[in-house]
Amino acid sequence: MKRPKSTSCCPPARPTPPVPRDEAAANEQLARLAKAIAHPARVAIIRLLVRHEGCIVGDIVGELPLAQSTVSQHLKQLKQAGLIRGEVDGPRVCYCVEPGAVALLKALVAGL
Repeated sequence: MKRPKSTSCCPPARPTPPVPRDEAAANEQLARLAKAIAHPARVAIIRLLVRHEGCIVGDIVGELPLAQSTVSQHLKQLKQAGLIRGEVDGPRVCYCVEPGAVALLKALVAGL
């Protein structure tokens, strides 16, 4: 397996969102984030991005046994949920984990 290259092409991280105090809001937020990671490939992508400062899509594809179009679809879902961020870097797109969103997910799960 090809090892992804670390890059620093990602935009700055957003601040960690607060854990909702209202249980219904916390439940909704946890369900939304859990849905985003409810596929083994998306979990693998998050794990990969946690280990590296940033990854170009081609590097992620080289690490996973999936087609580039499939990886792109998973990246789109993770980005829509706010768990990752991406930035165009010339002809490539660099993706990074959104640490605040991951911290929120951990806090919401811990609150169960």
